[in-house]
Amino acid sequence: MMDTETLKQAPKVVLHDHLDGGLRPETIIELAEENNYQDLPTTDVEKLSEWFHRGADRRDLSLYLETFQHTVGVMQTADACYRVAVECAEDLAADGVVYAEVRYAPSLMTSEGSSLDEVIEATTAGFIEGSKNSNLTIGTLITAMRTADDSIEIAEAAVRHRDRGVVGFDIAGREAGFPPTLHLEAFQYLKRENFHFTIHAGEAFGVPSIWEAVQFCGAERLGHGVRIVDDITFDEQGTPVLGRLASYIRDRRLPLELCPTSNVHTGAASSIGEHPIGLLRELGFRVTLNTDNRLMSDVSMTSEMLSLHESFGWDLEDFQWLTVNAMKSAFWPFYERLEIINNIIKPGYQTLISQSGLNSKDA
Repeated sequence: MMDTETLKQAPKVVLHDHLDGGLRPETIIELAEENNYQDLPTTDVEKLSEWFHRGADRRDLSLYLETFQHTVGVMQTADACYRVAVECAEDLAADGVVYAEVRYAPSLMTSEGSSLDEVIEATTAGFIEGSKNSNLTIGTLITAMRTADDSIEIAEAAVRHRDRGVVGFDIAGREAGFPPTLHLEAFQYLKRENFHFTIHAGEAFGVPSIWEAVQFCGAERLGHGVRIVDDITFDEQGTPVLGRLASYIRDRRLPLELCPTSNVHTGAASSIGEHPIGLLRELGFRVTLNTDNRLMSDVSMTSEMLSLHESFGWDLEDFQWLTVNAMKSAFWPFYERLEIINNIIKPGYQTLISQSGLNSKDA
């Protein structure tokens, strides 16, 4: 059995982590006081933390998203965004993360007068400060909300900051009734600019959402994508049979940004043990492991790894495979990705595997 401390030392890569879903509870309370935000359900740190966990674990994506009104509510100044970004980087580094792509929607943080550029500049500066003196490299994903009509403006802001820490674009929010094709103009613009993007799809809505994201919009990765299992059936002998879309995604090696605990909380999976990540790995999909919202789901990359170890028996070799998968799929420049894989990830796992007395197939 692996313990938490061993897994905490393992190099990790997270591609799907929301800045406004990972605040420290004590920071929320302090920022609320500083910015005269009076809507918090409680100002007790422990009770507030429990409130977020209870609120997120309601098996419904729309209900899950309601908890964000408070984290976004206290992030309405550049100083607040900077502080949250610093602490995000510190927390990820302390958890053994060596590369992260952290996403957020800057349009949600402008109600007090900050501009999109001011929000982006503040968070980027915070990521740089918080990751100093660590092995952590952070790239930013700028997110547009699929329920809004400003995705082209958000895409343009992301591209403006492409050489200053922003590595890609994303859309997020309620899937049902808000297909990704509503934002085709933004995706076509991003393609013309040779800019990377991922799309939340296949979390609360099924195969049609994934199909549009891939075949109409050109997604390079799928945010969640867990519902691709709806395109997988089983014959009389119990052998998996992939549908056309599932086959295409596997063949093209399109990465799935899977978030097991969050998927359970939003109702996309009934439990970690029954999460499709096990099947999708067995079938050869490009699977990655992610946190989604560390505050809401009360998770870290270490705790997600431990859950998969307990549910599927995965060991350090499995987690090295997942981590290399994620680094290969990152929007960071190619040669720098190789440096992180060869100089940090593989040596880190080889050391842990040697200490554990296992023989690595991949080292």
